[in-house]
Amino acid sequence: MTLSRRKALTLGLGGIAFAAIPGLSTASTVEELTAAFTAGAAPGTDGITLTTPEIAENGNTVPVSVDAPGAVAILLLASGNPEPAVATFTFGPAAGRQFAATRIRLAKTQDVIAMARMANGSIKQAQATVKVTIGGCGG
Repeated sequence: MTLSRRKALTLGLGGIAFAAIPGLSTASTVEELTAAFTAGAAPGTDGITLTTPEIAENGNTVPVSVDAPGAVAILLLASGNPEPAVATFTFGPAAGRQFAATRIRLAKTQDVIAMARMANGSIKQAQATVKVTIGGCGG
């Protein structure tokens, strides 16, 4: 079978349309992502520091930092975004500090959640509400 340009274009556009239909994408919920990261462990609230602005004047670039001494992995979630998984940071044994800082995009006023898996297998969680006044990724 030969693949003409017309057939390739049709297949490509069909794939894009399939991905754009709500409910058919592979976006996970906050609950699914949390369950996968924690593996059923109940999170504690001590030993992790989440730093976010209280009010973000522009949702397109919101600074976020997480400090979790002793962590082997940090998961960052934005509960109100169309795709809530923002980032996962992993730390090896040679890491001098278990700290991550980034800028994220927020669709609207929402909770930002940071979860840390500690070296002993326990889970730590911190949460902050960020009020977005304009911009964002969802309108």
